[in-house]
Amino acid sequence: MKFLYSKAIIICTSVLLPGVALSQSSGTSTNGSNYSTAIPTAVPFLNITPDSRSGAMGDAGVALTPDVNANYWNPAKLAYLENNDNVSLSYSPWLRQLVPDISLSYLSYAHKIDDRNTIGASLRYFNYGTIQLTDNNQNNQGTYTPNEFFVSTSFARKFGETLSLGLTAGFVHSNLSNAYFATGAGQQAKAGNALSAGVSLYYNQPMQEFGTDGVFAFGANISNIGTKISYSDAGPKYFLPANLKLGVANTINLDDYNQITITVDLNKLLVPTPPIRDADGNIIKGKDDNVSVPAGIFGSFADAPGGFHEELQEITISPGFEYWYNQLFAVRAGYFYQNANKGGAHYLTAGIGLKYESYTFDFSYLAASQQNSPLANTLRFTLSASFGGDKNARKR
Repeated sequence: MKFLYSKAIIICTSVLLPGVALSQSSGTSTNGSNYSTAIPTAVPFLNITPDSRSGAMGDAGVALTPDVNANYWNPAKLAYLENNDNVSLSYSPWLRQLVPDISLSYLSYAHKIDDRNTIGASLRYFNYGTIQLTDNNQNNQGTYTPNEFFVSTSFARKFGETLSLGLTAGFVHSNLSNAYFATGAGQQAKAGNALSAGVSLYYNQPMQEFGTDGVFAFGANISNIGTKISYSDAGPKYFLPANLKLGVANTINLDDYNQITITVDLNKLLVPTPPIRDADGNIIKGKDDNVSVPAGIFGSFADAPGGFHEELQEITISPGFEYWYNQLFAVRAGYFYQNANKGGAHYLTAGIGLKYESYTFDFSYLAASQQNSPLANTLRFTLSASFGGDKNARKR
């Protein structure tokens, strides 16, 4: 069936993207990008927006007012949470235009130790659904359920009233292995594991804007810096999707009931760009991408075969807008743009938020710009709760 073939393509590219050639000239990676033009990495699900609030704002969130989903966007923001305990659960059916049973789930938690220090933890689980296995004679060999997950812990600390820093450590497990996805040369594919780390910064400055109270914020998050991951004992090792997010957000309280936020995120992968090679595998343009993790990170700013112009193409842009009425009802919209030569994903997003006492429900909808995009009509759902402590009058 078509959806089984599509799922096999998605999983195969998630495992072996840097080292395989598929029969089709184009296809879809786990994060919705075109894998024939995107920079290859393992476990691309690590850079999929997990929550509905940012999902409705064009995948922007590094500088937004703090909430518990900062575990993903910018752990340094956790230091500015006002409630003692915060928890959020998100769910999104994923790539449903291609296959019916892929999904992303996200659980995020934060606890304030004191006024300056906050700890956080999160779990992301990516489920590829069930695959029917057969042998060469098409005999039923049972089913297999590929999946990936990432667990992380974070620590955030305030340095004054306007600045905070965050540190994150994580573990990723990519269980896509099965004889169906063997790596060749007699090597059996296996699950891949890796450790990662991240560092983040958040700056927010209250100010008067247009005669009313406002807050300007800047955020930065370097995430997924970690060991390479491999899917066989003697096979190649692939980079995690190390990532740099930079963003600004401006929140204005129009009056006692109406609040707006305008935000923009810039995003760049910190992994090597593949060089252009001739038929014999010799590099004719660009730089060797078989390097260490530190060399890959620092070299990622100047290794594109097309020079500075191509480096700029590797930056994605995410502008977003949010309106709150009386901290009870929110309307959001945004846009995500990725250059066609670097994955080509671009789409409009929209969503709403409803808040009642300590509980918040957020919903987002993705309307892809491309015809027949696998991301079209993607939905996200998030339920959050906060307990204990004083509520932040500026928050959200």
